[in-house]
Amino acid sequence: MKKTVCLFLALSMLLALAACAKQNASAVQTEEKTFRVGICQLVQHPALDAATQGFRDRLTELLGERVTFDEQNAQGDSAICTTICNQFVADKVDLILANATPALQAAASATSAIPILGTSITDYATALDLTDFQGATGLNVSGTSDLAPLDQQAAMISELFPEAKKVGILYCSSEPNSFYQAGVVRSHLEAAGIACTDYTFADSNDIASVVTTACGAEDVLYIPTDNKAADNVELIRNVVVPANMPVVAGEEGICSGCGVATLTISYYDIGKAAGEMAYRILAEDADISSMEIGFAPEVTKKYNADICASLGISIPEDYAAIG
Repeated sequence: MKKTVCLFLALSMLLALAACAKQNASAVQTEEKTFRVGICQLVQHPALDAATQGFRDRLTELLGERVTFDEQNAQGDSAICTTICNQFVADKVDLILANATPALQAAASATSAIPILGTSITDYATALDLTDFQGATGLNVSGTSDLAPLDQQAAMISELFPEAKKVGILYCSSEPNSFYQAGVVRSHLEAAGIACTDYTFADSNDIASVVTTACGAEDVLYIPTDNKAADNVELIRNVVVPANMPVVAGEEGICSGCGVATLTISYYDIGKAAGEMAYRILAEDADISSMEIGFAPEVTKKYNADICASLGISIPEDYAAIG
């Protein structure tokens, strides 16, 4: 009887030790797991660059050497976004960061299994053609938005240019989020009795002619957070400044190039927020389908001192100069 009890106790101890060893091995394996993240950025310009940098900085801070990045730039071409994202899927990356709407659309078309985080996306419902959108996509997609309050952007136009009766809204015809912003801003301006006209361009070849037409007909121009406009800001500046045409922009990068004022967010901060979401997905197995879209915690009124001076425009004291 004593021998049986001793054998039972010994067997129990061996099983317990084996279980502990398995748990320890599992913990070590989890702790040492590494991740590869693919980054598809639509085009190189300051706003998108800042979002990518914020994402990389924050995720590296949280994961250290356990994360590596495959960063690709599509040079403004949606078709290249598709090629990049398909390659990420073939390479079996652990997560995709899609920076700008065409990159997000390409990633979502490429995979329904790999987690996709967007950043610099104005409206996810528009980008992904979602109906009854309530903050989480229900898909393998989440991320952060670069949307500053559009009603406040419309109010900024009225505040700075109270005599303006006609506003031209300038954006790329192939960017759905620009179309969305234009519609919302237009509705607010028209409610205030201001007539609005859309001026759309297809690519850099027709920007100068479209802007020239707008300058001849409008009192003020509004440019939303449009990637094609941001990529061609010098072309726009070369038309609007000689024409003494004020531009209110949807983000700081465009404003610093050709605008007088903007209600802007920090693209670096929304990139960092996306990095924190990536950590939760990769290291904590968070369910991306239920993760709500994140927004910038604050917005700031800013102005372009050089262009304001050249146009003789006085800016209220609660605006900060773009550094």
